[in-house]
Amino acid sequence: MPLMIFLLMFIIGSATEKLCPLRASIDILEGEYFFLCFPESMQERFQKAEYTINWYKENAGKQKLIKETHRIVSQMNFLEFWPAELSDSGNYSVTRSDGKQNFTIQQWTLNVLERNKSSCFNENHLTTEIKNAGSGHSLKCNDLSVNENDSITWYKDCKNYQNKTERELDFKTLTIQHSGIYTCKILITHEGKIFHSTSTIHLVVEEDAPEAVTLEIVGLDEEVETQIGKEEILNCTGFLGYFVPEDASLYWSINHTFPEKCSGIPENEPSICEEEFKKLHIGNKFYVTRLLRIKKVTEEDMHRNFTCMLQDDEGTRIKVVKLKKGNTQDLPVHMFTTGMVLPVIFLCVAVIVVVVCVTFRVDLVLFYRIICRRDDTAGAVVDDIHSFIDKSRRLIIILSQNYISDRAIYELESGLHKALVERKTKIILIEYMPISDYNFLPESLSLLPSQRVVKWKKDKSLPVNSRFWKNLRYLMPAKPTKSNTKGRYNNLDLGSKGVQPWTGGCDFNAVL
Repeated sequence: MPLMIFLLMFIIGSATEKLCPLRASIDILEGEYFFLCFPESMQERFQKAEYTINWYKENAGKQKLIKETHRIVSQMNFLEFWPAELSDSGNYSVTRSDGKQNFTIQQWTLNVLERNKSSCFNENHLTTEIKNAGSGHSLKCNDLSVNENDSITWYKDCKNYQNKTERELDFKTLTIQHSGIYTCKILITHEGKIFHSTSTIHLVVEEDAPEAVTLEIVGLDEEVETQIGKEEILNCTGFLGYFVPEDASLYWSINHTFPEKCSGIPENEPSICEEEFKKLHIGNKFYVTRLLRIKKVTEEDMHRNFTCMLQDDEGTRIKVVKLKKGNTQDLPVHMFTTGMVLPVIFLCVAVIVVVVCVTFRVDLVLFYRIICRRDDTAGAVVDDIHSFIDKSRRLIIILSQNYISDRAIYELESGLHKALVERKTKIILIEYMPISDYNFLPESLSLLPSQRVVKWKKDKSLPVNSRFWKNLRYLMPAKPTKSNTKGRYNNLDLGSKGVQPWTGGCDFNAVL
């Protein structure tokens, strides 16, 4: 007798494992019988008396305990709808309590679709199957009922199909004419009333259809290297084949418990959450993917099994991901970005500063002298050119076509000797008028750097802020401080009247 009870419980448990919809989002039709359930392990079944099972529906963002009615019935791990109505759409969850703590076993999103009153099916609630002509195939009715006495009827394009009443519709050899929309209708008796449940399959028979494939998870079990406190994102991708099965679902579990859903608001996210799954269409193949976000990896996470499950009517495929401590720690993104951007910014700034300094060096020096009040072109003039050069820091030579005096040439050569040989002063050469023949000038002038030659451009050079006067001021020495200025004037001993330079028959002037 105990052996018979055990076998009976095993059979019921196996049926429950197959019937229970583990997918997170479920579409059903209004007016039909439906149930939510979760699979129990044998250990949980024997310990049932120690736990309390509660079903909840989300209402205005809060979980509200579901109370039984004549239409909604809770039986341990089953929540039945006799039948489902449009108002039943929403988020459902089931918890297990031991009197001290509540554990969320599973969560679903139930979408109740409006029935098409002009058709026996809803276009948004069907599965497509593509098969090759000439092959054999079977269409399966849904598994919402395991009672062999339930009445089953098959329809093709909403017309009774050959009075078929089996749970499976077998085709030994498919032809193009077998293409169509097949609906299986199950009649279920409950408390003297008859309810029904339907499943619809769109069968497409082609001469050369894509090969039949089995749903599978991409990749094998793996270990992911990480660090304590680091954010980690685990990805799970399932291959669906060449069409999207209605009953396929992809979800994560952590040590046999389901994670919470991500809210999309970073500050309100739980430590571990699961994002909504996304469907991908690559070429002629369909995939589904779902991310599991771990905000900060903990030591406890290193000992957990993160399991990705892909489920359909044929069964469940799993992939287990484990975390392990890595040997190296990645450089934080913000530090890496800062380290790359700053050198580029400094280099650009340095290049800009160099270009500005070279282009506007004259203006910058003059601006500095104005700010420091060290800009001065004044000086003293003495009769003797040698004394003038000895007591001057700059020798200004003004050249014109009338520069043919022997005495002027002598004075020019003397000044050049002091400046270029003895290097006691610096020369500023002003080209007052263009000179066509330079042969009469001393050859030593050719040694003068081009940047120390300033050209007078007639009316363009008249304004005080013209380029001519700026260049001239730039080549002049900075104005000395007040104490140094007073001592310098005393050393020159110019007297009460300035001594005028000799200019007879000469076309150059020497001015400090």
